[in-house]
Amino acid sequence: MDKYYIQHEGKVIDDARFKHVMAITLDPRSNFKKGIVRCVIKREGDIHIKGYLDRSELYKIEGDSLEHFEIKERLKIKNEKEIIKSFLPPGFDFIGLEDPDIWIDRETDLMHVYFTIPFISKDKSIKNKISLGHAVGNDLDSLEMTEPTLMSIDGVNAKEISIAPTNKNGFRYNLIESKSRKDGSSCSVVEVAIARDMGKPWERGEIVFHPKDQDIPWIGGHASPGPLLPKSFIDMGEGKMLGIINGREANNKMENGTTLYGMFSIGLFIYDYENGKIDWVSSEPFIQDTEASTITFASQFVETKEGEGTLYAHVDDSFVRAYTLTREKIQEFLIENKYHGT
Repeated sequence: MDKYYIQHEGKVIDDARFKHVMAITLDPRSNFKKGIVRCVIKREGDIHIKGYLDRSELYKIEGDSLEHFEIKERLKIKNEKEIIKSFLPPGFDFIGLEDPDIWIDRETDLMHVYFTIPFISKDKSIKNKISLGHAVGNDLDSLEMTEPTLMSIDGVNAKEISIAPTNKNGFRYNLIESKSRKDGSSCSVVEVAIARDMGKPWERGEIVFHPKDQDIPWIGGHASPGPLLPKSFIDMGEGKMLGIINGREANNKMENGTTLYGMFSIGLFIYDYENGKIDWVSSEPFIQDTEASTITFASQFVETKEGEGTLYAHVDDSFVRAYTLTREKIQEFLIENKYHGT
């Protein structure tokens, strides 16, 4: 696979307290020097096999550059225990907040943080409940949890957001990772979430990318939206943005009954945020980390200068890596993957 990016050496975060860290998100108001990371405090099972379980906590991070961050204290969110307890179903186990995203409201200067709230059923025959949570405050030290942004309904989950610009009608067609069952098996899909107010619950929209409806092997099993790249970095035209999409090959069911996961890679997609439609997904992955045995998953992009930026991803749900992206190389990739809209 041709390299259209530069993979940085080493880990962005290295802390002896935590063997596995992932899902970095950064505060733009700090010039991307502060943020949050997900730390795994206990792992049960094998990341290559369906059914492994991570118990996690969110921690604050600080760095003197975009190359290295230090883990500070655990993120404290007012009313977290009370809110979680209020909708924890009987027979389920809360395994800790996951996969945070920071968004700053430019009109109010308030910080909104979104995160996964996973409830795992103690009865293996009952589906887990994965909801999208929300907290708001002036900064990382004053966050207060609200009611969830999107609740899990009938086993249909909500997590991993991609925040879109406000469209001409005054609301946002954000994207989330959801769940769909087809042909006897379930997979992760990309679904629209309609946000009329970023601080209040959103509405569920349509599924806009279903791996089983496509013929793209690298994303044939699961799909999850990543960050949208700013127009100042690469402009795809009116009402369109280039985005990162995380995709996994189809699962492989073994003779012994276990399900082996395929490779998770990073690709690109074109999003029509005015109408809430995905126009195009790359036929090939864009990034596969050289050390990844099963996962390269992107969570944050920072534009660093004209036509250049840093993408952060976690490898095998264990450490955070940085990659340099350039507008020129991305344009080469788009042409190679038969997108000519630029």
